[in-house]
Amino acid sequence: MWGMLFVAVLAVGIGGPAVAAPRLAATEQQLLDAHNRERAKVGVAPLRWDPGLAASAASYGPRLASLGRLVHSPRSTRPGQRENLAMDISGRATPSALVQMWIDEKRFLRAGTFPHVSATGRWEDVAHYTQMVWRGTTHVGCAIHDDGRWNYLICRYSPPGNQDGRPVY
Repeated sequence: MWGMLFVAVLAVGIGGPAVAAPRLAATEQQLLDAHNRERAKVGVAPLRWDPGLAASAASYGPRLASLGRLVHSPRSTRPGQRENLAMDISGRATPSALVQMWIDEKRFLRAGTFPHVSATGRWEDVAHYTQMVWRGTTHVGCAIHDDGRWNYLICRYSPPGNQDGRPVY
């Protein structure tokens, strides 16, 4: 089930009317819905699925598998994007459960401007969550890479959130 990377293609007519985007695969829809449910709870507009971001995310999955741990890709390789990463034992967690790991960071969130938004004093303890609900972010694309031992969830966001000196929402 997880052996595939889930990437959709958006068909848009250049110079003519837009062609309706194809339906998202079930996993893509689950990931988008998990993000947008949380955004709705804090009064932020829903994200739109971006197949380019999903393809960018998918391209990083093999690298994570070769490392066997979570390491963010260099920002220079993903200009205009932010990245959330998660991993779990292959076949154990649903896509929504992987996103829930980021949502669980909300318990440490405190009002303020980034990066001073964590009750622990460490912005890293809330950064996945704050990126998910960042008001200025409008698009997301994700991929799950399964190496047989681990599932790696990679989500890419644009425009990037977690901007110093700005409120989260």
